[in-house]
Amino acid sequence: MKFRFRRQGNDPQREKIKQDLFAFNKTVEHGFPNQPSALAYDPKLQLMAIGTKSGAIKVYGSPGVEFTGLHKDTATVTQMHFLHGQGRILSLLDDNTLHLWEIGQREQCSSLEEVCSFTIPCRTAVCASYFSPYSATRVTVLLPKLNCDLLAVGTEGGGVHFLELPSLTLLDKSLSAALQRKPNFAKHSLGPVESLQEHPQHPDKILIGYSRGLVVLWDLQTRHVDNLFLGKQQLESLVWERSGNSFVSSHSDGGYMVWSVSSSTPCTNEPVSSTITYGPFPCKAVNKILWRTAESGAPLVLFSGGMPRASYGDRHCLTILQDSQHVTLDFTSRVIDFFTVHCTDAHKFDDPSALVVLLEEELVVIDLQTAGWPTIPAPYLAPLHSSAITCSYHISNVPTKLWERVVSAGQQQGSLQTHTNWPICGGKNLAPDPKQQELMLTGHEDGTVRFWDASGVSLRPLYKLSTANIFQTDCDHNDSLTQAGEEEWPPFRKVGCFDPYSDDPRLGIQKICLCKYSGKLVVAGTAGQVIVLYLSDEKSDHMIDVATVDLLQDREGFTWKGHDRLPPKSGSVVFAPGFQPVVLVQCMPPAAVTAVTLHAEWNLIAFGTSHGFGLFDYHRRSPVLARCTLHPNDSLAMEGPLSRVKSLKKSLRQSFRRIRKSRVSGKKRVLVSSPSSKVQEANAHLAEQDAEVTPVQRRIEPRSADDSLSGVVRCLCFADTFLRDGTHHGPTMWAGTNSGSVYAYALDVPSQEKFSEQSVEALLGKEIQLMHRAPVVSIAVLDGRGNPLPEPYEVSRDLAKAPDMQGSHSVLIASEEQFKVFMLPKVSAKTKFKLTAHEGCRVRKVALVNFSSVASEDYSENGLVCLTNLGDIHVFSIPALRPQVRYDCIRKEDISGIASCVFTKTGQGFYLISPSEYERFSLSARVITEPLCQVEFDRPHDSSETSLKCIFLITLTTLITNILDYVGLFYETGAVSMLQISNFSSRANIFCSLLVYFV
Repeated sequence: MKFRFRRQGNDPQREKIKQDLFAFNKTVEHGFPNQPSALAYDPKLQLMAIGTKSGAIKVYGSPGVEFTGLHKDTATVTQMHFLHGQGRILSLLDDNTLHLWEIGQREQCSSLEEVCSFTIPCRTAVCASYFSPYSATRVTVLLPKLNCDLLAVGTEGGGVHFLELPSLTLLDKSLSAALQRKPNFAKHSLGPVESLQEHPQHPDKILIGYSRGLVVLWDLQTRHVDNLFLGKQQLESLVWERSGNSFVSSHSDGGYMVWSVSSSTPCTNEPVSSTITYGPFPCKAVNKILWRTAESGAPLVLFSGGMPRASYGDRHCLTILQDSQHVTLDFTSRVIDFFTVHCTDAHKFDDPSALVVLLEEELVVIDLQTAGWPTIPAPYLAPLHSSAITCSYHISNVPTKLWERVVSAGQQQGSLQTHTNWPICGGKNLAPDPKQQELMLTGHEDGTVRFWDASGVSLRPLYKLSTANIFQTDCDHNDSLTQAGEEEWPPFRKVGCFDPYSDDPRLGIQKICLCKYSGKLVVAGTAGQVIVLYLSDEKSDHMIDVATVDLLQDREGFTWKGHDRLPPKSGSVVFAPGFQPVVLVQCMPPAAVTAVTLHAEWNLIAFGTSHGFGLFDYHRRSPVLARCTLHPNDSLAMEGPLSRVKSLKKSLRQSFRRIRKSRVSGKKRVLVSSPSSKVQEANAHLAEQDAEVTPVQRRIEPRSADDSLSGVVRCLCFADTFLRDGTHHGPTMWAGTNSGSVYAYALDVPSQEKFSEQSVEALLGKEIQLMHRAPVVSIAVLDGRGNPLPEPYEVSRDLAKAPDMQGSHSVLIASEEQFKVFMLPKVSAKTKFKLTAHEGCRVRKVALVNFSSVASEDYSENGLVCLTNLGDIHVFSIPALRPQVRYDCIRKEDISGIASCVFTKTGQGFYLISPSEYERFSLSARVITEPLCQVEFDRPHDSSETSLKCIFLITLTTLITNILDYVGLFYETGAVSMLQISNFSSRANIFCSLLVYFV
């Protein structure tokens, strides 16, 4: 008979310790914003803002200065404007709403908050659908005046409205009715307002450009048209020349015109000059143009678009012209917007220093003061997805020597970059310097491994390693467009690093492992290639040793149907300073590598695929072990990842088998009344009375041994522990598979003096089969105190405490369904936690983490952190496996985010929230990396009366809008007539105008 005892309540002291150890925070987003849609710049505060299609606003200054705001509604940010020097941002969404944001102070740090919003009256479904073919009040362009007291709003109907800032109060200064009364406009159809530009010398005058080509210089004080310019081409954009004596217009035919502004000529029919740069054949529209004067000579002309439609209509280009210099910047993604960093004070010339271009997939900054106009490397906003990310690997507490060598190798790669200071340098970073250096390594589809500085808020690129140059492929990235020929026209220059296309998918990186003390790196790919690289400070020209490991071990009945291996180059290869390959181990069949690990102190690497695992001595260049893990029915493992087609008949057969097993097991009941059955009934009755005694466990069906891909190797690890007996410890290697099998090998590793003389030998010591055959996610060996074993070289170099070799060791095996601790060397079960039975979820990611207390620097605990398929994170104590905390982290629908998650050893983590962005989070109460910054600005004092007006008008506008929406619904159902809707709408507009006037 089993006796059950009631669990004791929570220990207050333990709860206090847990509060000092654990805390969940999403801290910062690394990378490039997904789907950018708008750009803004404040030359006074030197801040840049990017809006996205999801409604996010991200503000950037000097490295470490970041703010993020999110609109309540998920709508595209179409335009953004800073109120210069005030720390305020205006945003326009595609739902026609205006929003005002402010950078506020909170606990001596700055943050971005929305303060009010506004919708132009009568912009409703009724007006848009029934009164006109298009919405006359839909906003097309915004112009905040430089003194930040007035906002001009251009609409599709050709009207220009004015709002008071910062209250966003509508003023009775609309230009639409006033212009229509002018005789010069009687015969012109204005069309939508395309551009609004404030006169650089006379703030009371604005330039209004209409899509049909008409341009008007309007005086706000006299409400009079000073000049009229009659263009003949569809207008795209306008820009003033600094003196205000002329302006430039760009058009849909690929050209731009220079117009002279003179009070003696109120109506101008012809421009001073008209240029189609890439004519005479039809060209695409010049979407935006900038004209910047330079003290050194001719002005600088910059425009996007304008390419010959037939020849280069699919190119994304931006042209820079100055005297005889002409460069056509060729990007790999669409140009969203651009601006220049130039003098805005009382200086006579613009003298631009940098060009900032926001593309759909990256940010490019050009140095305009250096000959050749090179690019400036960005300290943040790097395109993580320049090639699709396939894996990631994090290294904490990087040694200074390794850090400096990696940084030096990366600096030698930037030959076409300038070292000019970053031009967007507003704000002040208040975050303390990181206590340790952290590296994030990302593997990519094109065979590259990129090294990132993950120590702080900004994820900064350090170094790029390419593995494509050691294979015979068609991947030649030295595009002929990189350096334009002398007679090539247009003079293209390839700019940017976003290149999502891989010529050979076999180059994709699947697994990475780095020894931070020896500088040895292992990279494994999609075609079974495992590359061992050494870090070198010098250029090298050498041959790469190639070894082949047959994981099938001549097993009969299996034929590989997937892709071929990547043929290595014959002869010597030139390698730049950095990580240089020395050994290439080719797994056969050439399936994707699913697990890899490195022990630099023993000169060993272990690798696994869907067919088995191998052990290789890279010092002697010789295989040590090859073990096939295939099941006789593992036919899917022979298909390969590039031609994976599962048999429908087999899938249905397996599904029916599981259903049949569950029905049979459900019918097994005790029918005969016996003493044992009465005991079971008593236990069941007791369990109903005390539900807290044992949690409800879900029934888990054992997995069939012939499930497809059961031989996939999921994890590998090395450990110095007790495997043969309890008195002698030594090197071991552990491997876990998809079918719940664990293989433990005892290794005979010679001493360092005899590495070249003796070979490593491996002997199978233990073989464990988990009951439900759940895939093994992770294996870790714990010392006598229950602590994880130190990394290679840590003990020999006095960088960590020696593990406890007196007490009995244990091995922690984490499967998709449960965690289990076995005592060594007998492999007897010590404790376990059934996560799937208790929580109904499956384990996806596992890591051993050291949590430091926020109350005391000397106290810390090791914990087991796991991420489940539901997106929640659990922390357990080790080796007792007691649940500590649970947090909701990732949406369960975000499968790619869960699959990309990686934990650090100090309690932080990263996961992809988009192809180009990592979300960083912290589980530790002590170790948190988050933006701490401050922006100083001079903002006029806002009275409470203005704020009350703003709130009142917002509420009023929302009420009227909702009423008109309901009226439109009644019209659709036939409850009211069109005439009644028109009368009601006109009265509502009059009512709104009167209230605005009296308020």
